[in-house]
Amino acid sequence: MSTVVIGGGPAGLMAAEVLSRSDITVDLYDAMPSVGRKLLMAGKGGLNLSHSEPLAAFLARYGARRPDIEPLLAAFGPDALREWARGLGIDTFVGSSGRVFPTDMKAAPLLRAWLHRLRAAGVRFHVRHRWLGWDEHGALRFATPEGERIVNAETTVLALGGGSWARLGSDGAWVPLLEQRNVAVAPLRPTNCGFDCDWSAHFRERFAGQPLKSVALSFADETRRGEFMVTEHGVEGSLIYAFSAHLRDAIEAEGSTAFHLDLLPDWSPERVAKEVARPRASRSLSSHLQSRLGLKGVKTGLLRECLAQEAFADPAKLAAAIKALPIRLLRPRPLDEAISSAGGVAFAALDEHLMLRDLPGVYCAGEMLDWEAPTGGYLLTACFASGHVAGRAVAGLAQQRPDAEN
Repeated sequence: MSTVVIGGGPAGLMAAEVLSRSDITVDLYDAMPSVGRKLLMAGKGGLNLSHSEPLAAFLARYGARRPDIEPLLAAFGPDALREWARGLGIDTFVGSSGRVFPTDMKAAPLLRAWLHRLRAAGVRFHVRHRWLGWDEHGALRFATPEGERIVNAETTVLALGGGSWARLGSDGAWVPLLEQRNVAVAPLRPTNCGFDCDWSAHFRERFAGQPLKSVALSFADETRRGEFMVTEHGVEGSLIYAFSAHLRDAIEAEGSTAFHLDLLPDWSPERVAKEVARPRASRSLSSHLQSRLGLKGVKTGLLRECLAQEAFADPAKLAAAIKALPIRLLRPRPLDEAISSAGGVAFAALDEHLMLRDLPGVYCAGEMLDWEAPTGGYLLTACFASGHVAGRAVAGLAQQRPDAEN
């Protein structure tokens, strides 16, 4: 039995590996000159493979899609992923935040070892092959540097990624190809993304690129501590990404939204109010805030940017703003800038083995499915898991064939 896998990211490579273990001929096609490009990019600051938190908390990270993702992780979860990496000679460790990394933090050694094992198992790689859909006979069409190529496949695993980072291969070009076949696809939207704010020219020029550290962000009855960055356009960074799905949805519903920022999360409101109200004599307000509360630089700049001028003359209002400064967001940054995307092939269009109900023999895996998760290892873990499930389903189908060996 021959199987085509389209997409050389974690989901596609994992599907190919599972299939190759079952002595199935696997041809893997990718539009880029090499595979695993987004995986390598994800590992630039340290490859966050997974997370060590208890499974119940881990599953909660998938929000409304937990019922769809949970069976995938039951088949190949965080522990199985670490064991799989160990089998490649890549040991992992748990960082102080609970995130799981390779011991050397790098993605390249893992990818090299993985590709070596796949090639040794007989997986054949075809790069610079951009999928164009199907022809009138149901064969796969690919654009190549030598012209269009037609490929017949008994089964196909689509692992084409989402819509972010088009230059690495995830451009969402597959969406109309599936919609033409009446496959339900939710619109691709940015997640784990930054947002635009209406900064003044003065604030943008002075503070763009500066980090806001040791702050706490509150939105929709949830508060988290961390840090993020002021950008030329607005805000981005790990603390923003943690709330990005909720912030995006609120903007879609209301036109804009705002979160509240605690600039001094280690200080009680009473202590802040007391220090703000102290007489400052001839000192400027900026000097007063710096000497009494340690506020300076971008934090003070943000206060002046987001707070009405009259509030600075009212110690109570100023103290309240320091503990809960409203930051208004206008829109998410463009999809191609996002770390990942939401939307994709609806789970209702798939059976429990990730096969498209209306296209028998065609399976989907990875970020092209309609789910999202925060950064922290949750994205990669679910991509690996979905590829594993799709590969196992195709392998099981092969075993059921009359000509399969007993």
